[in-house]
Amino acid sequence: MSPLSRNGAITFFGLLLSTTVAFSSCSPVDGQTKGTTGPAARSKAFPGAVGYGAAALGGFKGKIIQVTTTADNVAGSLRACVEAVGPRTCVFRVGGIFRFDGTPPVIKNPYITIAGQTAPGGGVTIAHDGSAESRTPLLIKNTNDVIVRHVRIRNDRIGGEKESEDSITIENSKYVVIDQVSASWARDEIINGYGNNDFITVSNSIFSYGIPKHDKCALLGSDPKNAQNFSFIGNICAHNGDRNPDINFKPSSCVEVVNNVFYNAVSEFAEVWETYGGTPVSIVGNSFKAGIDTTDGAVGIIRQTVESTGNSAIYLHDNQFFGAFTDIDASVAVARRNTPPCPLTVKPMAAGVAYSSVLAKSGAKPRDAIDAEVVNDVINRTGQIVMLPGSIPAIFAGTPYPDADRDGMDDRWEVKNGAKVGAADSWLDGNRDGVTNLDAFLDYLHKQLVR
Repeated sequence: MSPLSRNGAITFFGLLLSTTVAFSSCSPVDGQTKGTTGPAARSKAFPGAVGYGAAALGGFKGKIIQVTTTADNVAGSLRACVEAVGPRTCVFRVGGIFRFDGTPPVIKNPYITIAGQTAPGGGVTIAHDGSAESRTPLLIKNTNDVIVRHVRIRNDRIGGEKESEDSITIENSKYVVIDQVSASWARDEIINGYGNNDFITVSNSIFSYGIPKHDKCALLGSDPKNAQNFSFIGNICAHNGDRNPDINFKPSSCVEVVNNVFYNAVSEFAEVWETYGGTPVSIVGNSFKAGIDTTDGAVGIIRQTVESTGNSAIYLHDNQFFGAFTDIDASVAVARRNTPPCPLTVKPMAAGVAYSSVLAKSGAKPRDAIDAEVVNDVINRTGQIVMLPGSIPAIFAGTPYPDADRDGMDDRWEVKNGAKVGAADSWLDGNRDGVTNLDAFLDYLHKQLVR
């Protein structure tokens, strides 16, 4: 195997195994070279990864599994890749609506990358069939090292959990990155962190149109047993009554809410809770904007003291507020700090700059009509909370890029960038730039989508 870690540094298993994670060998699948193991050291999940989850390994140095059908429970399905064992990267040879039959698969086997940017045409939308067994379409549970990028989750049908169904749940997991994802129409939180998570990044995503009576954007921490490191960076929450976001962690945690756009809350935008002794949080460079449903009594940032067991530590800097609501509730004053409780993992953009950047670049790409409408609503202060899910827009199928050697990369790109068509060289570094071939190719696709 190549001795590369993600940043190109040379690693030696004999020196690093005592303090880092390594994988056992994987059998060759879909172009993966025999005996390839995982890296001996953590580095960035992908070029440009940010936040506490940025060291997630995902499917690094594992199998390349091709998703060849939108059907469920068959060979070549997304479910087959999710449920596979060992480090793996799901690359899409088909785009469209991936509708799970019955109970959706749970991401429970660690070391997986779902690379939605590889899909042709209009990309990837995940949903379920609305049967009694249907639950949260994207559930990451009791696992580690998960990367999900450029997919949409649309709960367009009422599942078995009804009013307690999220779009995305991260439960008892660590080293997780949710990036460039879009989700809508959950009857509970659109994205929910539950239990004992750690080293989590939720970034560059759009969470919209929660369904009342429990229309909530993001519950970052729920029922934590231990301290957590959690980053919420560059996201849009739009058309959700409250929990924009909800922040409730133990005192020794490190939580950052940086450069997000929060639009059209009804009663509350950011809520900092103290159930577990008071949350340490930095809320920096965000935009809070009223919409049609925002009441005059709404609050931009509030400290929730119900059943408080200790004061939070809240650092506020360079947040901007638009509309006739209370910017910062008076209850926050006792918990405010002059410096961040933990060093920030990113250098924040100024709030105004971040506002424009987030509106332009967030969400799964290419954007569907739902995300386009959300962004337009934020800009023009239009749109409102909906009472029922909408319909998933039709998705252009497109033509997959040529990949004769089934290594996950476009053959034409390989020729231009030092990789070899006909060789299983996903995890080699053909042009010796310190980034593996597949990581460089996935980054190339990402940049093409967000440019």
